[in-house]
Amino acid sequence: MSYGLTREQLDLQARARELARGSIAARAAEVDRTEQYPWDTVGELHAAGFMGMTVPEAYGGPGLSFLDAVLVIEQMAQCCGPAGRIAVEANMGAISAIMEYGTEEQKTFAAQFPLSGDKPAICITEPEAGSAATEMTTRADKHGNTYVLNGKKHWITGGGVSRLHLIFARVFDEAGEEQGIGGFIAVKDECKGLVIGKREPAMGLRGIPETEVLFEDLEIPQDRVLLPPRGFGDLINAYNSQRVGAGTVALGLAQGAYEQARDYTLEREQFGRPIAEFQGLQWMIADMATQIEAGRALIYRAARSRGANDSPFPDPICAAQAKLFTSEMAIKVTNDALQLFGAKGYSRNSAAERYVRDARMFAIAGGTAQMLRTLIASHQLGMKLPQHREGFIDLARRAKRSEAAE
Repeated sequence: MSYGLTREQLDLQARARELARGSIAARAAEVDRTEQYPWDTVGELHAAGFMGMTVPEAYGGPGLSFLDAVLVIEQMAQCCGPAGRIAVEANMGAISAIMEYGTEEQKTFAAQFPLSGDKPAICITEPEAGSAATEMTTRADKHGNTYVLNGKKHWITGGGVSRLHLIFARVFDEAGEEQGIGGFIAVKDECKGLVIGKREPAMGLRGIPETEVLFEDLEIPQDRVLLPPRGFGDLINAYNSQRVGAGTVALGLAQGAYEQARDYTLEREQFGRPIAEFQGLQWMIADMATQIEAGRALIYRAARSRGANDSPFPDPICAAQAKLFTSEMAIKVTNDALQLFGAKGYSRNSAAERYVRDARMFAIAGGTAQMLRTLIASHQLGMKLPQHREGFIDLARRAKRSEAAE
């Protein structure tokens, strides 16, 4: 299916496919084995113009859409999960937030990083603030025209290799009064007090480090503070692009695993015939193909969508549904692909087991499947679904007070 793609988008997709299935696919297993950041892959993505694709023309980029970025990400992930993940963060998340909400100076400053091959890092998650992001404890204290940050982030993708960082922190004014959560732009090796901590030995996507990032009296000048109109609400809204990107990597992994398994069933013979002739395996292939197409439709819809109030970012519910479906679909499809390979798929010499490991993280990172279901249910029910223990009791009390006041 063309999904209504323009000729330019089909050409972009074809260019990405050619690159992905060539040298990037050839080094995918080695990237996983060595757990080293694939600088060669980054160089090729940069040379192809696949880094900073969504940066507007006014700031030196091509000004392409989120859907354009999705087309590239999907092709990369089909062959190499880390390549897909790099393409997400070079075009979505932190950089798109700055491009939308930053000052002219901030946009000009930030644009140079992905356009020169950097994969920016978005720093939200903390050891005790994962799904409950608003409970973060990293704080930024105002001192004149400077903010001083202290705290720790955890599971930061690209820690140690990313240069540009967008840090979420709880803001306090000079009187010690909390002002909400804000975004702070910092550059590794240029900002004293930004320290890369230990690396987590991850199950999959091993070519991209997941680390702690510590802030030890990190000084950020006022002109590097991101101040969107609605504060934290806008910053999180920008994260919907990242969420669509994560779902796209899951989609690509599922497609890549499916294609390899499908082709294998035509080659592998048992009982004197190709195993593709057995109906039980045919039905598995049919289900896998159907689930992938459903996921692709959701992802493309989300990438094309726009949120309320003229938001340039994907609609939050479309993004949540796409990420939820593709993340769980990818787990199912990659496991079924491994099953079609049989014992060969269980070997670490097979790409099938790598696809399984890489796919597993997307039902966790970027919003767990359970939290996304809560978000979607809240929208469907037309009510907030508080997660704190006393949340529903407080809602009931407020409702009664409101009725009494009327």
